[in-house]
Amino acid sequence: MMRWMYCCILLCSCFLEMAEAQYNLSGVIEGAQGQPIAGAFVWLSPNEVGATTSSNGRYQFKNLSAGDYTLTFSAIGYQNQIKNITLKDQSIKLVVVLDSLSVTFDQTILVEEDEYHLNPAISGVTLLSSKTLQVVDLEATVGNLAANNAREMYKTVPGLNIWENDNSGIQLNIGGRGLSPDRTSNFNTRQNGYDISADALGYPETYYTPPAQALQRIEVLRGAASLQFGTQFGGMVNFVMKQGPTDKKFEWTSEQTYGGFQFFNTFNSFGGTLGKLNYYAFYQYKRGNGWRPNANFEVHNGYVQLEYRPNDRWRIRAEQTVMQYVAQQPGGLTALEFSQDARQSKRARNWFRVNWNISALTVEHEFSPMPKLNWRSFFLAAGRQSLGNLQAINRPDYGAPRDLIQGRYANLGTELRLVHRYTLGKRISALVAGIRLYRGQTQQRQGYSNDGATGTWADFTLAPAADGILQSDYQFPSFNGAAFVEHLFAITEQWSITPGVRLEYIQTQAQGYYQDLLVVPSRIGFDTLRNEAIYETRSNSRPVFLAGIGTSYKWNQNSELYANFSQNYRGINFNDLRINNPNQAVDPNLQDEYGYNADLGFKTSYKGLFNLNTTLFYLAYQRRIGNIQGERPNPLNPVLIEPFTLRTNVGNARIFGVELFAEVDWWRILPDRQDSPWGCKVFVNASLLDGRYTQTRNSFASGRQLEFVSPFILRTGIEFNYRTFKISYQYAYTAQHYSDATNAELVPNAVVGLIPSYGVMDLSVSYQWRWFTLSAGINNLADERYFTRRATSYPGPGILPADGRSPYIALRWKIGV
Repeated sequence: MMRWMYCCILLCSCFLEMAEAQYNLSGVIEGAQGQPIAGAFVWLSPNEVGATTSSNGRYQFKNLSAGDYTLTFSAIGYQNQIKNITLKDQSIKLVVVLDSLSVTFDQTILVEEDEYHLNPAISGVTLLSSKTLQVVDLEATVGNLAANNAREMYKTVPGLNIWENDNSGIQLNIGGRGLSPDRTSNFNTRQNGYDISADALGYPETYYTPPAQALQRIEVLRGAASLQFGTQFGGMVNFVMKQGPTDKKFEWTSEQTYGGFQFFNTFNSFGGTLGKLNYYAFYQYKRGNGWRPNANFEVHNGYVQLEYRPNDRWRIRAEQTVMQYVAQQPGGLTALEFSQDARQSKRARNWFRVNWNISALTVEHEFSPMPKLNWRSFFLAAGRQSLGNLQAINRPDYGAPRDLIQGRYANLGTELRLVHRYTLGKRISALVAGIRLYRGQTQQRQGYSNDGATGTWADFTLAPAADGILQSDYQFPSFNGAAFVEHLFAITEQWSITPGVRLEYIQTQAQGYYQDLLVVPSRIGFDTLRNEAIYETRSNSRPVFLAGIGTSYKWNQNSELYANFSQNYRGINFNDLRINNPNQAVDPNLQDEYGYNADLGFKTSYKGLFNLNTTLFYLAYQRRIGNIQGERPNPLNPVLIEPFTLRTNVGNARIFGVELFAEVDWWRILPDRQDSPWGCKVFVNASLLDGRYTQTRNSFASGRQLEFVSPFILRTGIEFNYRTFKISYQYAYTAQHYSDATNAELVPNAVVGLIPSYGVMDLSVSYQWRWFTLSAGINNLADERYFTRRATSYPGPGILPADGRSPYIALRWKIGV
């Protein structure tokens, strides 16, 4: 009897142990080349919990009961994968290999839907659901990355108008959907999520552009970017820097590039992972003589990044960026001079210098697999100095003292963001909220160079002013506080709605003086009748409320129909407040701009072999600031009448258009050829735009085409590849458009006028063998003579010719342990 009792007790204990058994489910997520994928998202059903992989690609779910589970794996740039597993007798470890996506916009769905729940489309702490996003994959780009060739780098981003007036790639000049490309000032420009422009509020021009060789990818968020990133009609551009490899302690990469016109670029980087510390650093030096005379440049660029992960939930990253360059500027040309010889230069004494320093600290914490907190702070200390003859280009430079404009920028900002995924009903919804504090301090001084009338070199020292009065001397302090919230509601398995609001408080000030100078001709030269400093103080504080809403419908993992609407706002910048330019005047009653963006888009793909993304958009622009051509008496001789450009609120405008990007691999899309070493990709990037002034204060502009709006932009090309050998051909066409609101076609000083149509071809070849990669190419293959820009001041004034045929060759090697 006792034996039977012991047996029963033992049997019951075994059953209880089995009933209460707890198991662990863990594993590693890798790419096709065996590299661990950090930051991948793993969703466990039916428990409805998620986890994010660590720097070595690992994840873990603890204390799970026996039973059937479904795992969904998602990562940026990789195709989703779903696995069904059964926990029965022991814990399970999985090694999951994700296939890479070969195109850009598929990466917009960073976390996608599966069977009966919707994972919100989130990248880090950015909500991307129902928004237009293009991701430029620099690793897959074949082209002249040493020169930051924008035509090749942004070939997958529809609707971009690109200014091209140097072969060095020092500055990026892109504008989307009919907005000015001038130093990318109509985008909110960021690096790893923090601001890099001169002043995000009052002077959002980007003098610093990271080297393409140091970038992992470029994110271009259009339309509805205003709620999360602030007031810019063009959207947001984010440069994501590379990090050190997680599977190596040390890796060294070196690339040397030689090109036409004495172009030389050396790029050297090293990085790796030592325990919990990931590090990456690079130094770039490049120089050249330029396609035109008087176009020399020299650039130094450095960057250091340290990222420490004490555990899987904390990440602390510190960054330091340093960039310096000096460039000689050959100036502009008149239309006649351009037609005679586009390579000539009429200015030999114009120079430009930039110093850019950015410090950043990012702290990220995951409270659990669902909520995530990101805190980023940055400090920018920078300066730009332009030196030269600002007189109209149809007047020769007889050696007068050169104008010198000095700008110094000291900006401090911090942003705190929270992302929280949670279960609402049977589906996963998400909340993204954030606050921003920003303090800017800009100083701008204008006078003459210290080297007098005969100076030719880059002397950026201000000369002592007569009576102590410069042409202008201003301080521009600014403050910005903002808060936003966007929420993704999963209505059904396929349909989601994303409303959002943003509240901004903006305060801009101007303190300083400008010179009131009256000089009249006399028998022995000129007499000064008046030389006074006119002091002024301006202050403008305003709250700005923005609202928007988006919706998305996905009938499978690779197809989505989406729409969004968001209000927008853009303040006048400091150059509009006070600048002394003989070719341009600024309306003293200039006001801020406001309006809204609306998008309707569709995207689909098939296993990374076929991709289609098309967007219909409408941009309403109220009080649009633009240039109007007029005439006025010459201040030195009132009898003479000369043309000038007035910068003012021209009126209300609208831009609507269609953007299309399509790519197909004709070889691998065929049956049984998806694993073939051969490939033949063809892409088409096209946009049809129509921009008009609908209501204007100036009758000369009423009904006219908007400046910088090219009605048709096309970029198309083909790429052949066999294993590690690639050859790429690209053709870029931009239809004619205007540079001012009155649609003037021919002006003597050439600062405004028609931009004729142009088409440019690029050819690139690349081959990788073990640690070495050899690449070569020719930009502007047909040696087309064209121009994309007319400048009212620096780096002109006048027509700025684009570069002619430019060959290059590069050798890169990578060694790691």
